[in-house]
Amino acid sequence: MPLEDYRFDGQQKLVLHRFPTTAEEEKENKPELVKKTAENLERAALLQEMLYAAGQEGLVMAIQARDAAGKDSLIKHVFSGLNPAALEVHSFKAPSSTELSHDYLWRIHAALPPRGKIGVFNRSQYEDVLTVRVHHMEQGYRLAPRCLTEDFFQRRYAQLRNWEEYLWENGYRMVKILLHVSREEQRKRFMERIEREEKHWKLNTGDMKERAAWAAYDEAFEDAVNATGTPHSPWYVIPADNKWYTRYLVSEVLVHTLEEMHPAWPELDPEEAARIPQMVADLQKD
Repeated sequence: MPLEDYRFDGQQKLVLHRFPTTAEEEKENKPELVKKTAENLERAALLQEMLYAAGQEGLVMAIQARDAAGKDSLIKHVFSGLNPAALEVHSFKAPSSTELSHDYLWRIHAALPPRGKIGVFNRSQYEDVLTVRVHHMEQGYRLAPRCLTEDFFQRRYAQLRNWEEYLWENGYRMVKILLHVSREEQRKRFMERIEREEKHWKLNTGDMKERAAWAAYDEAFEDAVNATGTPHSPWYVIPADNKWYTRYLVSEVLVHTLEEMHPAWPELDPEEAARIPQMVADLQKD
């Protein structure tokens, strides 16, 4: 499938159970795609340097997924080749009491990187229309009754669209990635965490319990993608059963987005340019 087929920007509707989780049709192309991934990351590193030097736009890539879909390993393999000075990674856990006493975008907005940098969100503002929705957490919020109406999540979708458009208008691009893992692959990865001692640190019984809400998460993912995908802030729904293919597609998204931003090396200040002959002369005397 071409990259455009994984993109949701309001032009098509996502039906998650019809969407692929595997790279079955691309397995024979694996060596070529692994090579292309490495090439993409080299290209991304160059574009990142130009973005950093220009300092005019920031890029945020928000990654959402079910447990064991591979968010951490994806970030490690795709973004570790970038310049760490121009990269910020934030992992959003369950909000603290302080965070809950503010609006839900407060902690997210505070994590935005400066323009010129790339920000990677491991989970994001979308937890507040995914986990919160599935577990009806909003019912326990200390909010005025006027805020807890039946259209609570519809209003949040509108808030997210408006906030992301606000970011666009202020020099940021927000790209959202949903890693789409199958129930069977998730089961295998959970079993691996149980069977391999070096993976025990990843074990969390709460993650296992989330499997019981599989259908509810499907519905929440679909509604979030369909309600908030826009041309300026699209979603990419990425098959996550084959990590090599996931990394390839995300590397494609990264390069495609950076190329759309058209970063360029800033021009040298005229006063500095006028000093170059003297600088050269001084260096030649050393």
